[in-house]
Amino acid sequence: MGVATDIRNPSRAAKLAQALLWVESGRSGKRTVSLFWRIFSLNAACLIVATALLLGPVTVSTPVLLGEALLVIAGLGALLVGNAVVLRIGLGPLHRLGRAMGTADLMVAGDRPEVTGPPETAELIATYNDMLDRLQAERAAGAGRALNAQEGERQRIARELHDEVGQTLTAVLLQLKRVADRVPGDLRADVTLAQEATRAGLDEIRRIARRLRPGVLEELGLASALRSLAAEFTHHGLTVRHHVTADLPPLSPESELVIYRVAQEGLTNTARHAAADRAELGLRSLPDGVELLVRDNGAGLGAAPEGAGIHGMRERALLVGADLSIESAPGHGTDVRLHIPVPTGDRP
Repeated sequence: MGVATDIRNPSRAAKLAQALLWVESGRSGKRTVSLFWRIFSLNAACLIVATALLLGPVTVSTPVLLGEALLVIAGLGALLVGNAVVLRIGLGPLHRLGRAMGTADLMVAGDRPEVTGPPETAELIATYNDMLDRLQAERAAGAGRALNAQEGERQRIARELHDEVGQTLTAVLLQLKRVADRVPGDLRADVTLAQEATRAGLDEIRRIARRLRPGVLEELGLASALRSLAAEFTHHGLTVRHHVTADLPPLSPESELVIYRVAQEGLTNTARHAAADRAELGLRSLPDGVELLVRDNGAGLGAAPEGAGIHGMRERALLVGADLSIESAPGHGTDVRLHIPVPTGDRP
């Protein structure tokens, strides 16, 4: 009789439904209801209220009267709307997770979906974030091994170019000089042209060796290496201005090499593809690290996809935990910014 009274009393039924809604929070001590209990509680509440109304004031005649039909339809509509609201709220974090999965980029550090929603949904998002962190760590480790191997190969090729090819061309120059002193006058001009071509080739070999192995970075430091790099690219109608602040915090050799290589690749892209006549190379200290800026006034990147050069810059940035951003507008040039965090204890 008590149960029947509770069912026939709509207010008591509503209270019972509310108790069902919070049963899970009562067990855990937190106001966090799982997706299962949200859907189950709403359906249970709606069915209890509908049963109480049918056993109480609401009746259905045969044939069905218009007012009774409208009342049943209204109840069905309320049930559907309630289910839609609960599902929308409960499944919202899953939709956001799906969008995050579709746009996930392991090259961007810290780009993770927010852990929200019911417990099982929040656990799923947290597990997905942990998976991304592991994949990013493995990718960074693999990129580090690949870049270290690449740097080692660059140094080996640079040494061979300098020691083998460079010495060979130097010997050829000396032989041509001896030949030029002995050949008849009508052939001396040809020998002189051969000397100039050999000397130009030797200079080009030395320049390539310097770019493959930045000895100035090891011998004179990062600031001098960047100034030398700016001077190297100031040619053929391109003027590169440089500004390197003197209050830079101590950087690891890996960070210095990443800064140098990103600056080198940025200026290379400017010289080859940007059709620019001015460029800027800057390195400054920030409260939380250092920032490298490579800016030009060229044509911009346009809609072309990122090439191997930009991809390599992103790999290097990820290796030292840096943030790389590339901003480009058609006709307004390109800005390449590299931000490398420096722990507070390492700053002067």
